Amino acid sequence: MIVARDLAGPQLDSPLGRTSPVLKLVIAVAWFVGLATTIDWVPPLIIAAVALGAAFTLGRVPPGDIARAVAPVWLAALGLAFFNTLFAAANSDPAAATIAQVGPFRVTAAALAGGIGLGLRLIAIGAIGAAFVLTTDSTRLVDALVQQAHVSPRFAYGALAAYQAAPRFGEDLTTLRQARRLRGLRGGWHPRLLVGLLVLAIRHGDRVALAMDARAFASGPRTRYREVRWRPLDLVVGVAAAVIIAPALALGG
Repeated sequence: MIVARDLAGPQLDSPLGRTSPVLKLVIAVAWFVGLATTIDWVPPLIIAAVALGAAFTLGRVPPGDIARAVAPVWLAALGLAFFNTLFAAANSDPAAATIAQVGPFRVTAAALAGGIGLGLRLIAIGAIGAAFVLTTDSTRLVDALVQQAHVSPRFAYGALAAYQAAPRFGEDLTTLRQARRLRGLRGGWHPRLLVGLLVLAIRHGDRVALAMDARAFASGPRTRYREVRWRPLDLVVGVAAAVIIAPALALGG
């Protein structure tokens, strides 16, 4: 699963780490849209290979981190391809060429091509997401959204606080279970834990809201501690992304 993590120095100092997070987000969305227009095998294979290669070379992400990030997505892609192949409407076409018989299920060439195409598309989406997350610092992403994309600071930094607070739910759950054990109750799963987690989440949200109000978010012009500027590197990355996606989609028809 791709989750929030602290990036190491090599990733932050890499070419992809120094690229504007807004530009990388735009490229990722553009590639997602491009993948949605085709179920051919070629475009997702090219895009997945480029995304993973860029994360490894330009992003300096260790291969182990890349493998752990994409493994769950690839397992989901395998299941998606299998079930879409097995239950595709093309299997009921008597004129279609049969390539396999799985028990009572008939598998045709068209169904297999469509199922594998969907699975590869999910693999490419996972590769793009891994390359983005593993080379992008969450704080710098929000700074770029505010300064370059002109997103509301109240919304952007509020989303950042919520994003960074997600791992806290595990700590809160552990605390609640320990409190139940101290009271002589079972420390395992219990529906009342949900109520406790909800109360703690509301308290955390209230503290964040008070802290943002104390700092006068969205009350007027603000100075910036971290400046995010456009660089020539951003232009090079943007042009390279456009050069890659256009031929990949053209090769897939």
